[in-house]
Amino acid sequence: MTQLRLPPTGLQKVLKSSSTEEKGENARLSLLTGALAITDLLKTTLGPRGMDKILLSPSGEVSVTNDGATILKSVYVDNPAVKILVDIALVQDDEIGDGTTSVCCLAGELLREAEQLLERRLHPQLIIAGYRAAHREALKALEEAAMALPAKDTPAGYEALMNVARTALSSKVLSQCRELFAKIAVDAVIRLQGSTNLDHIKIIKKPGGALHESFLAEGFILEKRFGVGQKKRVENAKILIANTPMDTDKIKIYGARVRTESIARVAEIEQAEQEKMIEKCRRILGYGCNVFVNRQLIYNRPEQFFTDNGINSIEHADFDGIERLALVTGGEIVSTFDSPGAIRLGECAVIEEIMIGDDAVLHFQGCRAPEACSIVIRGANQQILDEAERSLHDALCVLSQLVVDSRLVLGAGCSEALMANAVDACAARMGGKAALAAEAFARALRSLPGLIAENAGLDATSLVAELRAAHAQGNTSAGLDILSGSIADARALGVVESFRLKAHVLSSATEAAEMILRVDDVIKSAPRKMEPAHPHM
Repeated sequence: MTQLRLPPTGLQKVLKSSSTEEKGENARLSLLTGALAITDLLKTTLGPRGMDKILLSPSGEVSVTNDGATILKSVYVDNPAVKILVDIALVQDDEIGDGTTSVCCLAGELLREAEQLLERRLHPQLIIAGYRAAHREALKALEEAAMALPAKDTPAGYEALMNVARTALSSKVLSQCRELFAKIAVDAVIRLQGSTNLDHIKIIKKPGGALHESFLAEGFILEKRFGVGQKKRVENAKILIANTPMDTDKIKIYGARVRTESIARVAEIEQAEQEKMIEKCRRILGYGCNVFVNRQLIYNRPEQFFTDNGINSIEHADFDGIERLALVTGGEIVSTFDSPGAIRLGECAVIEEIMIGDDAVLHFQGCRAPEACSIVIRGANQQILDEAERSLHDALCVLSQLVVDSRLVLGAGCSEALMANAVDACAARMGGKAALAAEAFARALRSLPGLIAENAGLDATSLVAELRAAHAQGNTSAGLDILSGSIADARALGVVESFRLKAHVLSSATEAAEMILRVDDVIKSAPRKMEPAHPHM
């Protein structure tokens, strides 16, 4: 029996073979399925009682995290809708530093509600119109509920910053030492004096010890040691920071082919190279520095020269470390030494070797940049240290962004319930099919506190209903108390978040959902064929 092959129709006539096309409902269904799958993966990490994920890389490296951006970056996906959600999470991470899980979960819930509306034969453009109106109403309600941050130099302002830090850390691995790390983060950000440049804050991870042994140190810590036989403490340091080869005293003569009359000529070549190196060291000495930091290696002869002339040397400083050191000490990185007067040396009051655990490090105190500080994180293993660094970085980002927009809103599901009630009131006034989409938008907002309660093992349906009723009765500060499993005053609990974070989550999730709903055609290009290495074989 012969199989009847139908002729290609429409776009298939012009597509290359192996290209595929999904149209209309099929295209939308494949996108929604992918988006909801990644949302279901992430939603269990949301909230103070969220669970962690173990990520195993192809090389066998293990990461344990509940950070949304880290999880999404590590998951290899082929679905275009999932890639859109990954992008919005990464933008959220870059712009604000926190809220990556929330933005993906909200976008996913908006798409889940949209899927049900599509099954009821609502046109995607009607859903988008309803979502846009609901977004405007929710943002307006959030702005009206925003509170001003008190001045940072007052006790009330400091406590407000502590509450923001506690809230950011409550869902992280650092929640067990939340008070300590909240104080570390707030003190570090206050030192920035209104700057959002976190390069002045160095985070150092040292295995061993426990999380509660972590501390904030004034100045800069470099994970290096002074040269052999040099002083362990330098006062009034004048620092020359360089990126230059200091190994030409050990000529690589035996790796090359050299024609000479005798071995004595080889010794003369080596001696000439050594003299060249010593001359370079003399030029460095002419800068008037008493500390020389080099990104590259410093071999024995120049190191001995520096020691004999009272200069402490630091070799092989990593690139990130040397860039940050130049920033905080006010010096310039040099590679040639022909113009001593034109180069600015770095300065600090004291450099001394200190011990952190079993490792000796250099502590630069009294740097030219007073905002410079270092945070030392201790932990049982590398996975805990990595997750602690991610958590602390999120808190630092959120606190530093309060300089851009200092308004605060209540957390613990309070803001979501407030916005959802405002959207419900708007939907009741709208009329038409777009009102159904606005109601769906409100349900998606309420699903976030529901997920937080569900991850804590509580009755999510009952708590969300109580939260909705409390807000409807005028208690606009009502939120979830995860510890007692009841509704409580979020302001009294001290659960506050950045207004900019919440607004960014709301806008990004709405835009991502709208972008996916607009799609009615998915065209996949034909995979590139591998060319044979030897076509004539």
